[in-house]
Amino acid sequence: MKFLIQKERLSKSIQDVIKAVASRTTIPILIGIKIDATDEGVALTGSNSDISIKSFIPKEEDDTELVDIIEQGSIVLQARFFSEIVKKLPDSIIEITVDDQFKTIIRSGNAEFVIHGLDAEEYPRLPIIESEKSFTMSADLLITLVKQTVFAVSQSETRPILTGIHWVFENNELIAVATDSHRLALKKATLQTAINQSYNIVIPGKSLSELIKILEDSNQTAVEIFVATNQILFKSKNLLFYSRLLEGKYPNTSKLIPNDSKTKVTINTKEFLQAVDRASLLAREGKNNVVKFTTMEQNMIEITSYTPEIGKVVEKVKSLSIEGEEIKISFSAKYMIDALRAIDGSEATIYFTGTMRPFVIKTEQDETILQLILPVRTF
Repeated sequence: MKFLIQKERLSKSIQDVIKAVASRTTIPILIGIKIDATDEGVALTGSNSDISIKSFIPKEEDDTELVDIIEQGSIVLQARFFSEIVKKLPDSIIEITVDDQFKTIIRSGNAEFVIHGLDAEEYPRLPIIESEKSFTMSADLLITLVKQTVFAVSQSETRPILTGIHWVFENNELIAVATDSHRLALKKATLQTAINQSYNIVIPGKSLSELIKILEDSNQTAVEIFVATNQILFKSKNLLFYSRLLEGKYPNTSKLIPNDSKTKVTINTKEFLQAVDRASLLAREGKNNVVKFTTMEQNMIEITSYTPEIGKVVEKVKSLSIEGEEIKISFSAKYMIDALRAIDGSEATIYFTGTMRPFVIKTEQDETILQLILPVRTF
């Protein structure tokens, strides 16, 4: 195998696929990046037990030559060393040659590295997914959908199904839900084209977090999505992103969302978030990161936090309106901050149904998003 390639483009592809490379694995070859040189260009692949990423560099793009293939072939190179070598090479063009016994020579300018590669035939094959079971989503919508839900997935493996985001598709609507059993984030999205079948899948939150990092860096406009029995594939220009799906039945979260409320408080999102953030300075020094919320006369809210070893904070915040019964409730400052940051809009409304009942946060500016938080017993 032998080819010449632009350093900048190779480095970008390495940074994309290395997100999938296993740092620790029982399959030694998965610590490497697979490189395939063909008539069409160069493909790089990284994989672990959860995700696989394939980035393709065409021979030519926008009338610019990116790759010159002299001899086709494949090799697997240890990801960490390959990445660092490419970053530090002196010239804008890199030559990669593979000789007998997988010896790989990497040249650029006056620098030359000789490293030992691995047999590409030993590298696991990527899953085969039927092409007819697909639909398209704008990259911006996909990024927003993940950002407004992924923070609420569980970080504990006690219930593995809760480490993923639940996607339900019907017709041209997608509902995404994440919960760690203490809070819930829900986002609805209308797709541009109707889907000819319904899907009910759970995608690992970690996989989606890595996907949107790549999408944000690559300025993609659209993503084609393929769903299989235990895999999902996100395909954009020159990029394939595979993720396993989580097995098991996701809990029926619709039962958690109250249909009515006894107290309705409308707030300025930024002002309220900043006040909770200040209260959390003391709250996070305690065991539970808890702040207390109390409605008062003249549309005022009192936010307090007390940690015996540290001290106490009290702040009064002017709300835009308060309707219904007085409410005194405690909740996690972190959960409230995460929820408010996920909501787009200058105003938000909090719907309370009681001191120990879950409460809901919505915004009129975006009716497709809902946040739910369970209170903490302190009173």
